[in-house]
Amino acid sequence: MTRPSLDILLCAPRGFCAGVVRAIDAVEKALAIHGAPVYVRHEIVHNKYVVENLKRKGAVFVRELDEVPDTKAPVIFSAHGVPKSVPEAAAARSLFGIDATCPLVTKVHREAQVHYKRGRHIILIGHAGHPEVIGTMGQLPDGAATLVETVDDIARMQPADPDNLAFVTQTTLSVDDTQDMVDALRARFPSIVGPHKEDICYATTNRQGAVKRVAPLVDAMIVVGSPNSSNSQRLREVAEREGCSLVRLILRAEDIDWSLFGNIRSLGITAGASAPEILVEEIIDAFAERFEVSVESVSTADESVFFPLPRELREQAAE
Repeated sequence: MTRPSLDILLCAPRGFCAGVVRAIDAVEKALAIHGAPVYVRHEIVHNKYVVENLKRKGAVFVRELDEVPDTKAPVIFSAHGVPKSVPEAAAARSLFGIDATCPLVTKVHREAQVHYKRGRHIILIGHAGHPEVIGTMGQLPDGAATLVETVDDIARMQPADPDNLAFVTQTTLSVDDTQDMVDALRARFPSIVGPHKEDICYATTNRQGAVKRVAPLVDAMIVVGSPNSSNSQRLREVAEREGCSLVRLILRAEDIDWSLFGNIRSLGITAGASAPEILVEEIIDAFAERFEVSVESVSTADESVFFPLPRELREQAAE
């Protein structure tokens, strides 16, 4: 039988960002230098495929430091960042801690610390329970920051000193939703101080921009990524908001529900910042088994950002 034709529009940029590449490279470099095991606190990035691959190479993932034995092996902190108490606890046990926090998350940490030192109460726009939010809040004393998730949260706020506020944001949020919240903050607290440059990272902004271009043009959209990946979930939401009626967040080709995608004639594909390109290729191959596919890349931005490895690994590699 003749297979139906399918036009695939491939969003660019998509997939790994510089911070994710740096974090994964940090684990692999530590394994190359020290051998297995290398301990990693929490998932190094939010992608099950990546985590399982690193496990096979000798990485041991733990939830908390008390799961790490007394060891000379490296203990790596994830790309999402950690509270100040974590490296302090590692140092107290003489563990060899390596901080793989994305430099753009570290930028938010430093902004929050500067605002606190200047006597401002910090408003953090983000999602409760996300590791990045926990890490940012954990840079400050209890009560120094307030988390807001919605415009309604802002409306309910009763700060002690409304004229002495600052805000920072999680780096992986929806650009449009965050702008709505920033506008609400500025309307309610005209003197609030914001970041010199927006906190939402370049990769989040660029991937959402590509989805905005592609989503209105296709019958369906697949976001390659893990359910616990904030930036992947935001890509799904952006695609839905832009009018695509069938949008699914999918980790592997085996997760595709073919009853949903059997009659489409055009498909958009993107990938969250922690999803490797091999998973995108796997999903394209799965469609190519059922359709005569043509693939076109739709590019909305060029990315050339590079972050060096954590200092400890650079020094050891040089030695």
